[in-house]
Amino acid sequence: MQTRQRRLRRGRATASMTGGGAGASPPAVDVGQCLRVRRGDRNLSLRALSERSGVSVNTLCLIENGKVSPSVSTLQRIAQTLQVPITALFESDIPRSTLVHMRSDNRLKAAFSHGSLEDLGAGMADRTVEPFVITLDPGADSGPSPIVHAGQEFVFCLDGQIDYIVEERAYALEPGDSLLFDANLPHRWLNTRPAASKALLVLCPFEGRDRPTLGHFGIGEGQ
Repeated sequence: MQTRQRRLRRGRATASMTGGGAGASPPAVDVGQCLRVRRGDRNLSLRALSERSGVSVNTLCLIENGKVSPSVSTLQRIAQTLQVPITALFESDIPRSTLVHMRSDNRLKAAFSHGSLEDLGAGMADRTVEPFVITLDPGADSGPSPIVHAGQEFVFCLDGQIDYIVEERAYALEPGDSLLFDANLPHRWLNTRPAASKALLVLCPFEGRDRPTLGHFGIGEGQ
């Protein structure tokens, strides 16, 4: 896979694809540059994007210049305003395919405030689901404002504990616990443990009409 090589700069909001062989230099994806390109595609000024997303002009400017790592909730608000999946804000120069086989050491990683995110579907064409592995630092949270977006959200706790608050009701997720809900319900998350927590997060920004379980496992409605 050929991608444009960039040097990682300290303090920049970046994502990297790891792996690729011993001694390989991992390519870096500039989140700020991706945002600038997507904003340009929509022909939006910083002020226009700020007014529509509720993210301040100063914050957007800092993100685009690689001075801060945005929170997941901020990325979601920006992506929703730009009408793109959140992954579009840290994918760069990745060939698209209708099948993606990804090894554990070859994931696109993005740092955000108080944690990191690994994209399990980078390179998939016409994505209808967005699967991630998220790692949350001790004390990390999604921010003071509830998150609201289209579709559904699924979270499966892998390690530690992650507290989800959906419509002001708290759900403490420990390893093996999961939560699935309509993402238009106001929700927040936080890691109250003194150690990092990890989870599988799947965002489904559309309402599917098919029932693929019938073909895969012989399970259909009413069974």
